[in-house]
Amino acid sequence: MERPLLTVLLLVGLVIGWAVGSAYARARRGWTDYQTAKKSVPGARRGAWVLVRGVAVKAAVVGLLLFGAVAYAAAGSDDETAGPAPTSSATPGEPSRR
Repeated sequence: MERPLLTVLLLVGLVIGWAVGSAYARARRGWTDYQTAKKSVPGARRGAWVLVRGVAVKAAVVGLLLFGAVAYAAAGSDDETAGPAPTSSATPGEPSRR
């Protein structure tokens, strides 16, 4: 009668030990992952700010270029490349058509 009772107690102990051991292993793995992520946050934050700064600089350069283009277009050119303006009078060699 003692042998089956010991076998059942041994199996129950093994099942409980396996459950507690696997839970402990998961908890240790989670803690290790948390510590790794916690240590990488400052570097990731610095990297994110570097990327944001790069985008801001590029946007500022594009904005300045656009502002310069609009200012140049608004000021116009000092060079008069167009010839004389056309007149409405007829040339002497052509007969008038009325």
